[in-house]
Amino acid sequence: MSDYIMELRKSVGHQTIIQCAASVIIVNEEGKLLLGRRTDNHKWGYAGGSVEIDEKVEDCARRELWEETGLTAGPLEFFTVNSGPEAHYVYPNGDEVSNVEIVYLCREYQGEWRRQESEVEELRFFAPKEIDLEEISPPIRPVIKRYLETCS
Repeated sequence: MSDYIMELRKSVGHQTIIQCAASVIIVNEEGKLLLGRRTDNHKWGYAGGSVEIDEKVEDCARRELWEETGLTAGPLEFFTVNSGPEAHYVYPNGDEVSNVEIVYLCREYQGEWRRQESEVEELRFFAPKEIDLEEISPPIRPVIKRYLETCS
């Protein structure tokens, strides 16, 4: 959780907040997506998180990718904005958010992948046909569904 969101939560508790986020879908040379099983809801998702005060969205996406996977992104390609009722989410701890998430695709990256133990149980590449939408974290299902419909 970002420092900004942690400070905000001290004032508003679990009340719904608008959360601006940036995320990266890593796609390898075989067309497989790198997903991590989240420690909070045990569902699969891509790297991403809350934008800090005055942080550029693309910088947030790169930072989150590095923090969660150990990978450094090359060029980022804008994919979609995930928002609206489908992106509304209540975390297992009761925190509620209305997400506005800017999602990028990344096909060139460097580094040895390693998981951020506090947020990611495991990392794995999935071929598009292996992805079960029921196993994807709820607020990002629309993004993965769109990717599977348009990019695979």
